[in-house]
Amino acid sequence: MTLAVGRLLDAATGAERGTVFAVTEILALTAFHCIGDRETGEIAFSRLRCVWTGHISDATVDEGDHHLDVALLRLRRALPEGLEPIQLTRDAVEHMPFVAPGRPAAVRAMPGFAVSGEITWVSGELPDGAPVMQLACRESAAALPLDGVSGAPVLVGQPACAAGVVRFNVPRVDQPELAAGAAVFATPATEVLRRWPSLPSAGGDDPTSLLSLVRRLATRDDGRTDAQVRGDVTRLLQTGSLGLPAQEFGGTKGPIETATGTAVFVVRRDLRDDAAENAARQQLAKSLAAHEEEPERRWVGVVTDGFEWRVYRRLGGKLHAVQATMEVGSGKTDADKVLAWLQSVLASGNGVEPTPREIVRQLGAGSPSYAIDSTELRAIYERHRNMPEVRVKRALWARLLTTASGTHFSDDDALFIDHTLLVLMAEVIGHAVVGFDPADPALTAAAITSGELFTQAQIGGVIEADFFDWVVEVPSGNRFVKDLARRLTRFSWHHVEHDVMKVLYESIIPADVRHLLGEYYTPDWLAESIVDECVQHPLVERVLDASCGSGTFLFHAVRHYISAAEAAGTGEPAVVRAVTEHVVGFDVHPVAVTLARVTYLLAIGPRRLQHRGRPAFAVPVYLADSLRWGQETSLWSDDNLTIPAELDHSTFVSDATFADSAVRMLSFPDRIVASADTFDRLVAELADRATDRVRGAPVPSLTGLFRRLGIDDIDERAVLKQTFRVMCELHDEKLDHIWGYYIRNVARPDWLKRSDNRVEVLVGNPPWLSYRHMTGPQKATFRAMCVDRSLWVGGSHATNQDLSALFVARCIEQYLRPGGRFGYVMPWDVLPRKTQSRSTYEGFRKGNYSAPTEDVTVAFDRPWDLHLVKPSFFPIPACVAFGTRRSAANNVPLAQKPQVWAGRLNLNGKSRAEVLAGISRHIGEPVRATTASPYMGRFAQGATVVPNMLFLVEEIDSGPLGAGAGRIAVRSRRSANEKPPWKHLPSMIGVVEQDFVRPLYRGDSILPFRGTPGVSAVIPWSGNRLLDGDDEQLDTYPGLAQWWRAAEKVWERHRKSERLSLVEQLDYRNKLSCQLPATKYRVAYAASGMYSAAAMVTDEKVIIEHQLYWGPAVDIDEARFLTTFLNSETLTMAVRPLQPRGEHNPRHFDKSVFQLPIPLYDPADEVHRRLVDLAEQAERIAADVPLPSKRFEIQRNVIRQALTRQGVAVEINSIVKDLFA
Repeated sequence: MTLAVGRLLDAATGAERGTVFAVTEILALTAFHCIGDRETGEIAFSRLRCVWTGHISDATVDEGDHHLDVALLRLRRALPEGLEPIQLTRDAVEHMPFVAPGRPAAVRAMPGFAVSGEITWVSGELPDGAPVMQLACRESAAALPLDGVSGAPVLVGQPACAAGVVRFNVPRVDQPELAAGAAVFATPATEVLRRWPSLPSAGGDDPTSLLSLVRRLATRDDGRTDAQVRGDVTRLLQTGSLGLPAQEFGGTKGPIETATGTAVFVVRRDLRDDAAENAARQQLAKSLAAHEEEPERRWVGVVTDGFEWRVYRRLGGKLHAVQATMEVGSGKTDADKVLAWLQSVLASGNGVEPTPREIVRQLGAGSPSYAIDSTELRAIYERHRNMPEVRVKRALWARLLTTASGTHFSDDDALFIDHTLLVLMAEVIGHAVVGFDPADPALTAAAITSGELFTQAQIGGVIEADFFDWVVEVPSGNRFVKDLARRLTRFSWHHVEHDVMKVLYESIIPADVRHLLGEYYTPDWLAESIVDECVQHPLVERVLDASCGSGTFLFHAVRHYISAAEAAGTGEPAVVRAVTEHVVGFDVHPVAVTLARVTYLLAIGPRRLQHRGRPAFAVPVYLADSLRWGQETSLWSDDNLTIPAELDHSTFVSDATFADSAVRMLSFPDRIVASADTFDRLVAELADRATDRVRGAPVPSLTGLFRRLGIDDIDERAVLKQTFRVMCELHDEKLDHIWGYYIRNVARPDWLKRSDNRVEVLVGNPPWLSYRHMTGPQKATFRAMCVDRSLWVGGSHATNQDLSALFVARCIEQYLRPGGRFGYVMPWDVLPRKTQSRSTYEGFRKGNYSAPTEDVTVAFDRPWDLHLVKPSFFPIPACVAFGTRRSAANNVPLAQKPQVWAGRLNLNGKSRAEVLAGISRHIGEPVRATTASPYMGRFAQGATVVPNMLFLVEEIDSGPLGAGAGRIAVRSRRSANEKPPWKHLPSMIGVVEQDFVRPLYRGDSILPFRGTPGVSAVIPWSGNRLLDGDDEQLDTYPGLAQWWRAAEKVWERHRKSERLSLVEQLDYRNKLSCQLPATKYRVAYAASGMYSAAAMVTDEKVIIEHQLYWGPAVDIDEARFLTTFLNSETLTMAVRPLQPRGEHNPRHFDKSVFQLPIPLYDPADEVHRRLVDLAEQAERIAADVPLPSKRFEIQRNVIRQALTRQGVAVEINSIVKDLFA
């Protein structure tokens, strides 16, 4: 066998990049600088080629660590036969000889070459803290240049294993091509294995041994003792990747304690033994009690038998189980899972790179770390929830989230706990980013949540007193925050190149909750692309994201500005001050605001923040309702910002009222407000001075503060003195609350509304809150604002409207100056459709949003169509709308052909270029203009027969005497697809007159050219009307009357609102009554699916449900004529550009099919008659097909295949295509 060491090439150009060696059949290692920029961490060469002895393998970058200067490559195919992977080893000592086979450029003609020498130092360190191994190289001492050896394995021992990966050498001053002192530096294999613990290694920690260890632990072998299992658990904890000192594991009996991981492990042979499990819990409780008084460390308990691992916390003097139990098997993936689980529990080790994968794995909702933190935080909240400070802040949180998310916001303690945890994590990370050590014992939890150190460092607007600092106001909150800080500071937060706070949020808040709240955070590659497109002159244009979320757009706008400023020669101190004047963010979500502020700091970067000349500044991200729901009042009067001193929930998200002339005012001169830095510092100091003084004491002098901030104008000083006097009065009356936070967040958005202060660029992803999920007041205001701006559609489209169009129009109206550009991520349906049907976004596309208070017109540019980008990044497809605000009423509608993006994202890519490497762009073809079919108005959606358990029935045994003539015994037909609360209710049982039990066709009842037996439903149709419980005629049918009145009681007890009675629910929008009495011939087709399916319905008793659309036909020929169109693949393909799109492929046909030119049936037309004949043949073929006992989608496909084999489908498709043409 030949060791798998080879040359590394750039696959695109063939240029040599260094040396590579395989460590498994599909993974290989090289130096990071061979494939990317070690300074920035950006990957420059994502497609690579490994040239082995006699073989070639293509590869891509799987992961990289630019700090360690090592990259993990993934081979496209398994390593060629005859090549042997190289195991890593930790067994390297000083003076050990080594050989490093590589490809030095100076001896390129040699098919193989190696440099050699001995290891001189195994624990070296570079100036940036990166660990290295120092090697003395003989060949370098003999004047051989080492260019090309980077990435080579440092081989030691027999059999040869890699003790490191060659990195670089320091160049000689006189001969830069040679190594100074013949010294070469390598990344130790120990660090590589710490970074990727699942890689194969030799010695005590090799995965073979680790795998054997896990296999033994997972077996629960009856022959093993407690001591043997304990020994294996101890060996597992000593695995190097966990970072636990070996000296912590003395002794062979009792619990295993690790002070580094603040954890106690109690081991038993088999936890299925109740006595053993109880004894283990009791022992664990005693051990945890011994550590309970430690001021800043929370100890975690684990009970395990090797197969099952259970986590416990001692809270309130009792042992509480944490929902983080792990069960392991005996496979390789289980070994990886055990290590990942233990890393999250123990929070040990340092220098963890905060990649999305590591954040999800170690901090996300599925991690033990999250379970431990959320369990304790919930316990703290439950003990103190009735404290006034906690109640007030939770209520304010709920009000804000209702404004942001409408009725889909659930005022839920669990979400409040998650949001509190997220904000605390963000505040800790914010400290770590700028170089503070949040785990420092001298730094209190209150200082962390108040941002005290930021204030001292003259950085404002990062962390302030807010709704989530209730934790530090209650007992045990300080210890919780400090231990959270210990867990988080093991990450290297200064090594961040993306919106890490978004990843943190999405890893904790479940996807279904985010979907309900309308929270769709933008991927970094898209935000960066939009910023590049819109911000054409970054040094002069100001950028606003008015729905900034976690700050993804802000991150890339800040980086965009910094790049331009540094390229122009601007010094770092000036860059920091200037960028905060050019990039601003708003959001109504309090959690998002905190995350976005930390993201802003991450974008500026630790180096600039720690620069000795860095000026004072404030992070310009504000809690604000950018939409300002119907509010037009200005807070400006006499060139002063004037805010009423009333702290009410609504004042954070809507205009304050001036109705009460007795309300005290807080005023600030315009010149002061114009400087965000000066204003924020002034407000913070005024608030602090007002609250630090003893209540009732004289109002302190502000002379020194005025002098320090350069406020010399006598009138300005007088205004501010009066404001400060009011703030002192509020403090005396115990009404001070959080005035600094309040004023700062109200002021900046209102200041930007003024015409002279508006920005040059708007970017972002607006909220997509649906109209049907808005609160009642929101619906009324939304409709009025849309009507004023020509955005309201109404009718059947009303419930499908969402907030995005109004939000964008309103932001342009309030914040964008004429000539300014915008770029917004929007629902895909915003793109123009060249049909005559109305659209939800019809008004938006026109580009004229003039309101009663101001004229607003825009000129749209070419949009981006993103629906072909896979995998989907939103639950519904998206596009990007670009445009410019016009100064006159000459709007340019959204009508250009879009730029279509298509292909698959490389989700492992580190840079935008890598992520988009597989994406192509082209100018899309417009949908061909058509005239709607004359059948458009004839078809309608079926009835909404829900809740199912009140209507759908199945026949049951009526007993030995039967149910009586014309009656049948029935009970509710149940389904796994029922929703709460109906799924939890008992079934109804009764005897109903047979005339009222009708067949019901649902979506699965329709196959191509064939209907299948539907389910049965109780329908109270008397022959001329629907009956309800108050109808006297109902008593003519005692069985129906008993069933129906019982159903009404269930409905009234469990319905969401009192708006609809049961019969009104059944006949919602007349979708049932319009079917009755039924015509002889009807056509029904599926409302959704990959392919259209339709069939003729001739049973006049059949009720058609809402998963189908139906329409009457004049006669059987017309019915058959329509089914040929509705079953043709030609129609399916032609309708796709007209369909709304879901997360994957378009599925909903609805009435889009009649936007195609399906002609009215003409019996005199020979082609039409031929389609009728083909439909009759198709019906016979479909009827004869044996249907498999599988899902209806498979049954449909079986029939389609039969029609294709018989040639019928081919001819139908050909004729339909000709008729469409």
